[in-house]
Amino acid sequence: MERRRGEYTKKYARTWQGALGVLLAGGVLLTGCSGTPAGNKTSADGRRDGPLPAPAPAASGGAADSEGAKKRDGLRESAPPDYLSTFALDVDTASYGYARRTLGDGGLPDPSTVRPEEFVNSFRQGYRRPDGNGFTVNVDGARAGAKGDDWSLVRVGLATRAAPARDERPPAALTFVVDISGSMAETGRLDLVKKSLDILTDELRDDDSVSLVTFSDEAKTLLPMTRLQGHRGRIRDRVDSMEATDSTNVEAGIRRGYEEAVDGRVEGANNRVVLLSDALANTGETDAEAILERIGSARRDYGITLFGVGVGSDYGDALMEQLTNKGDGHTTYIADEEQARKVFVDQLPAHLELTARDAKAQVAFDRDTVKQFRLIGYEDRKVADEDFRNDRVDGGEVGPGHTVTALYAVRLRAGAFGHVATATVRWLDPRTRAPHEQHGTVGTDAIDGPLWGGDSKRLQVTATAAYLAEALRGGRLPGAPGLGELSSHARKLAAETEDESVRKLATMVGQADRLKNGPGDGGSGEVPEGELD
Repeated sequence: MERRRGEYTKKYARTWQGALGVLLAGGVLLTGCSGTPAGNKTSADGRRDGPLPAPAPAASGGAADSEGAKKRDGLRESAPPDYLSTFALDVDTASYGYARRTLGDGGLPDPSTVRPEEFVNSFRQGYRRPDGNGFTVNVDGARAGAKGDDWSLVRVGLATRAAPARDERPPAALTFVVDISGSMAETGRLDLVKKSLDILTDELRDDDSVSLVTFSDEAKTLLPMTRLQGHRGRIRDRVDSMEATDSTNVEAGIRRGYEEAVDGRVEGANNRVVLLSDALANTGETDAEAILERIGSARRDYGITLFGVGVGSDYGDALMEQLTNKGDGHTTYIADEEQARKVFVDQLPAHLELTARDAKAQVAFDRDTVKQFRLIGYEDRKVADEDFRNDRVDGGEVGPGHTVTALYAVRLRAGAFGHVATATVRWLDPRTRAPHEQHGTVGTDAIDGPLWGGDSKRLQVTATAAYLAEALRGGRLPGAPGLGELSSHARKLAAETEDESVRKLATMVGQADRLKNGPGDGGSGEVPEGELD
């Protein structure tokens, strides 16, 4: 998922080259609300039964229009030729997990670590799933504000087939690369990693295989690729022997880990490297690109992908993102044993197998009905519009059991009625690399109901997560309530859904409100007038 572009790319490149250079030297499809197949036609070669959905036609308007999208209210106003929104799909959740840990510790997360799409994708959505590989397209929406408000939220939801049962998935060959540097001695780091690996040793099948590499100031292979059958005790002994010591040479750990993964590669298995670390590198080679190239070559030549699991109250978010993006993988974050069980037991198949490679989405808004729009989050997943069907341009990797959600803030024109947008998702078959596409449309009638108190509790949960993320970044979305009011909505949703994950979200909103506004200040819920930054 090597997709960082523009200013965001330069920012992370500076972070990577600068921070690692120093630290290592001294990490809609829019259909009708029902998501019925009528709007979702597909073919093996990426061509559909009808014409491709086209972007809205260019409007007249003279020189001002030719300058591209205008900025107003901090959002993009539809102006030709840019009625398109194109991005790579993303299933990471680390940003949400780390923010939850930070708020629980009494602090606000650094805004640069807050990615709204990872907040939204941390919650169960209940989308309809396909029987085979590919995606179903699920979409709904609601008014963001009061009746008559011209801002709406549109939720674009994609779902892959259900994750296979434990005995039905292909075998796995996993190389665990474990950080045992001095910083990992803190409670909730190496002790949690060891507990996680013990859980996973119980969960894996007899025909799965694992190897174990540790790194501090240098890397060491504790266990070559070993089949689980008859060797669980040996694996646990190696895990129990790990102790925190010395500095953090991520470069050495990554190199040794990929050497072991390539040497121990199992034909017909899902071969993965799993990096467990706080990603606080402070020694080793300064050539970050060499590390990334090693990951990239193993991915290209052997199909070995990288799964990053972050731990620790102080966590190298940027480094872990860079590594997993290069390795066509995912990141998550665990702060306690409950989260570890969720990742290594409940979500394990989705992290091992791929159902779609280089998946991208493109939404074409209709200028006759849409005045402004904004994709909430996905800043570091944006793809040039003209590269949507360029299969040499990297997209996102998605496995079974995953859902991907994208929220748009959409401002309709006065009196608008009818077609709002047409969207297309494109992905490659992970084995044959044959392209496939699905598409759908949405109209004004599908996004006209109220958000709060509406029929879809899951849409309200999604909006709550996105509103919280934007508030933590220091922004404000159209129609968003203040944190105090949002906290009330979240508590009500937690009671209505009886969902523990929603209860934890409500707790986070309350914590953010107190830290930002102080005790007893519920926030006014008013939207500031004038231009929004």
